[in-house]
Amino acid sequence: MVSTDRLDQPEVPTNRYEQLVQSVVDYAIYMLDPAGNVVSWNAGAERIKGYRADEIIGQHFSVFFTPRDCVEGRPGQLLRQALEQGVAQDEGWRVRKDGTQFWALAALDVIRDEQGQIVGLAKVTRDITDRRESALQLDAMRAQLFQAQKLEALGQLTGGLAHDFNNLLTIILSSARLAASSQDPERVRRLLEHILDAGQRGTQLTQRLLSFARHQQLNVTRIAPAELIDSTRGLLEHALPSEIVLEQHLQPDVPMIQADAGQLQMVLLNLLFNARDAIEGEGSIRLEVNAVELSGEVEGLHGSFVCFDVQDTGQGIEAKVLPRIFEPFFTTKAFGKGTGLGLSQVYGFAKQSNGAICVISEVGVGTRMSLYLPVAQIGP
Repeated sequence: MVSTDRLDQPEVPTNRYEQLVQSVVDYAIYMLDPAGNVVSWNAGAERIKGYRADEIIGQHFSVFFTPRDCVEGRPGQLLRQALEQGVAQDEGWRVRKDGTQFWALAALDVIRDEQGQIVGLAKVTRDITDRRESALQLDAMRAQLFQAQKLEALGQLTGGLAHDFNNLLTIILSSARLAASSQDPERVRRLLEHILDAGQRGTQLTQRLLSFARHQQLNVTRIAPAELIDSTRGLLEHALPSEIVLEQHLQPDVPMIQADAGQLQMVLLNLLFNARDAIEGEGSIRLEVNAVELSGEVEGLHGSFVCFDVQDTGQGIEAKVLPRIFEPFFTTKAFGKGTGLGLSQVYGFAKQSNGAICVISEVGVGTRMSLYLPVAQIGP
């Protein structure tokens, strides 16, 4: 007599590999036939997607995609890619049985028999919604920090800018009064030229400030280093005391780089402000830009890079402090003189841009910060 209890229980897998696959609950692991129909289903697939095996086996895997992806032919594209190349990977929204969506990281691999013929495809999907949301929150925090750093930089620029604007207004008002009281047409013409020149200089300075301060979405573009350096210097000169000399050397025909222009300008201002603050009394800051070829000597980087060097004649950094300067909230400045976030932002920007930031310093001699950014690929 056959026990009815045995008939009600699912068949126990005899293959250890199958047992392993069935025991995985954090990944949806299942097989498709070459046409894209589901032929197997594990416990992880049921937990993540909500379908029992008897509900989904035999259906096309496009049922997991959003209506928009189906209209755009996304499932078919992935299936063709896997069949042609042997593997396909994808990241995007997927749909559960109850209609809710999750952000999935999926891989599709071809399975062949002993004769090399395709017999199906292995599909592995992971729900990474939480990881994606954490990444989005981190990006939002970085954007807020970036904006806060810009406001701090504007605060440091304010004193010099106010002095320069006052000088421009003095020229404009004095020239206007003299022109109003003069009967000499030639003198009036010269005074009007002075007014126009001062007004244009003020307009250019205002445009630079607005461009720098404006809250913008991060935008990676091709950047000409010479143009960016000219704009950055135009802002920095107003924040340097008269006893500090700013020297600049830009290698001719420096190639284009690819980065976010606003972030890069903020990074350069951070490095230049740090150089300024390290100098007591008279000194100099040298800003140098060169194209270099790296072969692993700088943090394992290889290829063509543009190096932005900022070198000062300041106090230098003690050897025991040097390893910590890129840590968030670490600062050697007096209380209220710095947040300790500037260099950590520089470090993060360099890494996100597939570059590096290096520092060489000697107490009593000065510090040299070198920012390496990859040359933009040739193309449209």
